[in-house]
Amino acid sequence: MRKALSFLFIALLLTSCSSTTKQTFPDAPNDASSLKWTTCHGYFQCATLKVPIDYSDASLGQFDIAIVRYRDPNQHDRIGSLVVNPGGPGVSGIEYALNAEYIVNPDVLERYDIVGFDPRGIGDSTQIHCLNASEQDASFASDPKPDNDAEYAQALSDTKTFVDKCVANTPNIAHFSTQEAAHDMELLRQGLGDSKLNYLGFSYGTYLGTLYAQAFPDKVGRFVLDGAVDSTIPIEEQTLVQAVAFDQALANFIADCPKHKNCPLPTNATPQFFTDLFNKVSTQPLTIAGEQPARIITEGLVVTGTASALYDDVSGWPMLRSAIAEALTGDGTTFAKLADAYNGRSSDGTYKNNENDANAVIDCLDWQQSKSNDQIRANVSNYIKAAPVFGPYVAYSGITCNFLNQAMKTPAPDNHKISFNTATPVLVIGTTQDPATPYAWAKTLSRYIVGSHLITLKGEGHTGYGRGSACTDDAVDKYLTTGKTPTKNLICTQ
Repeated sequence: MRKALSFLFIALLLTSCSSTTKQTFPDAPNDASSLKWTTCHGYFQCATLKVPIDYSDASLGQFDIAIVRYRDPNQHDRIGSLVVNPGGPGVSGIEYALNAEYIVNPDVLERYDIVGFDPRGIGDSTQIHCLNASEQDASFASDPKPDNDAEYAQALSDTKTFVDKCVANTPNIAHFSTQEAAHDMELLRQGLGDSKLNYLGFSYGTYLGTLYAQAFPDKVGRFVLDGAVDSTIPIEEQTLVQAVAFDQALANFIADCPKHKNCPLPTNATPQFFTDLFNKVSTQPLTIAGEQPARIITEGLVVTGTASALYDDVSGWPMLRSAIAEALTGDGTTFAKLADAYNGRSSDGTYKNNENDANAVIDCLDWQQSKSNDQIRANVSNYIKAAPVFGPYVAYSGITCNFLNQAMKTPAPDNHKISFNTATPVLVIGTTQDPATPYAWAKTLSRYIVGSHLITLKGEGHTGYGRGSACTDDAVDKYLTTGKTPTKNLICTQ
């Protein structure tokens, strides 16, 4: 469930709306970029940035960082570049930026070049690689919750096999951390020719932005960190807090369901309904009607599909109601759609990119476990007590990092300063019922970055900007276009 720190679900929905109209990329008189741009994707520009594999040892060579930018044909009074990152870790910033016209509002689009990049290890940049498509299918369909000694032993074996493949297939695997990606972003700023970095980061992208601001506080321009990650707490606590937040989001869904005529839940349903559903699917998997051969939709895919729906109450909750109604008849079609969108799986069985491999490796480089595998197993009861539905499924997530960090022999990262100042005030956004990045993390980050301003969005779903709150959007747009922050911390509603 660590991958829950992701903006992928919304990003995939946006991708389906992207325009294909041919346009001419306009010139800008104050474009000081030194990168070599070529036309790509119709009316975008692409470039490649060379960065050191190891910033302390140039002899290891360089990684390639893929970049894309969009400039509105009606651009005027250009401020510079706005670098965007959708989260992950592992989500493609290139794929996200290809939706430039839908990421920000027109007033912002007309003032900035929208720039996306695939961080090291991801997408079109030098890649992390672990599993092929059929191996990923098997991994996502496997038992997500060891219930006895035999299943625990199998989980250890499967995880070790995954780690061995990552190490064997990925040269320089120890050099794909977000800390290093933050230094790459400074080289990107220089290549773009901007005196300061303007940045819009969502979810795990807030962690990338935080590490950049720590390392280069004097280069921070207009920074928006939406769906904040609290980098001051250990990974075990992050995982537990996140599980609790997903259980709360599920409780909110259950409370809302009877308001809709198509609610499939029984009267006075409780979260135990989902525990029972997951347990039933573990022994009686669902299938997709009409598919030959029939695709088996397992417990792991149903849990993932449920979690992905909780990201967005507007589009996700209705899909979850449909998925449950189908599942009660043995049909897993909509649960498969939800899980596949979250996992980046296409209808033909291929995967859009290497996001899932990158997510695991980068996450483990950024955060190291303090507990052994056996200690993790002994602590499962605490997860179940705190988050009865999702807790059992995230409790074992640290095993992957234990194996990976042992294989990579990487020292624990030191990314967590207590507080720091930046050249420009930063906007931090937190949504009160966000299941993936709980609101408490935004409050902590806003204290952590001295002089930052907190926007609180009272509502459901993951992240706040562009999700229906004019109060939130107007404050962000004004900040990006004028540099003016709210006079005080702002409270908005959806």
